[in-house]
Parts: sequence; C-alpha cells; structure tokens
Amino acid sequence: MTRTAIIAALPGELKPIVRLWPHSTRNGVHFWAQRNEEDEWIAACAGAGQAAATRAFAALEAGGPIDLVFSIGWAGALTAELVPGSAHNVAGVIDAKTGERFRCDAGAGDLWLVTAPTVAGEKEKLRLAATYNAALVDMEAAAIARLAAQRQIPFYAIKGVSDSLHDRLPDLNRFITPQGQFQTARFALFAAIRPIYWPSLIKMGENSKKASQNIAESLLEFLA
Repeated sequence: MTRTAIIAALPGELKPIVRLWPHSTRNGVHFWAQRNEEDEWIAACAGAGQAAATRAFAALEAGGPIDLVFSIGWAGALTAELVPGSAHNVAGVIDAKTGERFRCDAGAGDLWLVTAPTVAGEKEKLRLAATYNAALVDMEAAAIARLAAQRQIPFYAIKGVSDSLHDRLPDLNRFITPQGQFQTARFALFAAIRPIYWPSLIKMGENSKKASQNIAESLLEFLA
C-alpha cells in the first residue's frame, strides 16, 4: 500500500480535500485519513511554522512509512503577477533561515517558494523576492522538504495565493503562539475595532477560500 502524506498548517487549507474523510485529534495535531485496497491518503496539520510542520510529519510517520509527501496551504505572493486565489505546483523550496534549497520531484512547476520564520509584510516580501528570486512565501514547506530529502521520499509543494504583494494587512505574527496556533478570537477582537483593515481582510478571506479549492483540484489532478 502506498501512503501519501499531505501536510498543511491550518484545517482551512485542507478543508476541500478532507471534508469527507474521518477526522481525529491527538496532542494538538489534526488528522484525516482515507484509503482503498492499494492506497492510503493521510493528512495532518499542527499549526504555523517549521516546528509545527515537523510535529505533523512525525505524527503521520508514526503510523507507518511515508512514500510520498505534499506540503500544501496558503502562501503570500512575492510578485504582482501572481493572482490571489490561484494555486501553484512549485519548482522547489528555499529555507530563508539556512539558505538551503530543496527541489521538488519531476513534474513540478517553475516558481520557487521561500519559507520564512514569520508572516511576511510588504517590505519583507520585497526583500525575500530580491534575495531569493522566489515568487511565493510560506512558513512550513522547508521543514517538510528537508524531512523528505533525509528519507529520500518524493516531495511536492502546492501553494495557493492568499494575499497579494501590496495588500495592507495587520501584523499577524502577534496572534501566532510559540506552538504555531493562530489566536482567532483575539485577532477577531483586534480587527473588529480597526475598520482600516476590513477591506483587505475580507479580500484575504475570499482569496484563501478560493485558493484552498484550487489547491485541492491541483492535488487531485496531480495524483490522478
């Protein structure tokens, strides 16, 4: 049986893929699984950041060897050309902390993704684009790519654009716990009294939903 792992940061990124799959939670990690006689698909998310992605990978691997792994989820655009809501099968991943580069396996696209330690605002996005010649930024993929390379497991990353290069958004880092959990209630209270951010946040919500659906379609097309 082939075990395909799908790892994201947040349940919303996985929702279109796993909505009919059995769900469970253990030690702060969300799990979903589906199988037939020949294949098993397992998905997990443990929060934002490389440490959380590593926990999700380890939790899935505890159930048996992984044969193929995908990093999926939302990413910020580093170029004005990327359409919010679109999904992209990236060529490879760069770790902004170490400079390591991990190329995805055959069939990947031509855009590169950089993994940063924090949510990137516009100024940081411009710096990352110039430094790494990357088109997208996330917080998790490099950890998954590194673990896959260490185990010689085929690795792919499919990322959906949740926010454009010039979107005016609040600093989301202040609402992410050290464990990578997003404090939704605290953020909602913050945003409720700051209407200056409402248009961008509404747009990001719509883009994120569309991006998740496009990620799911790209993943299913790829696996088919």
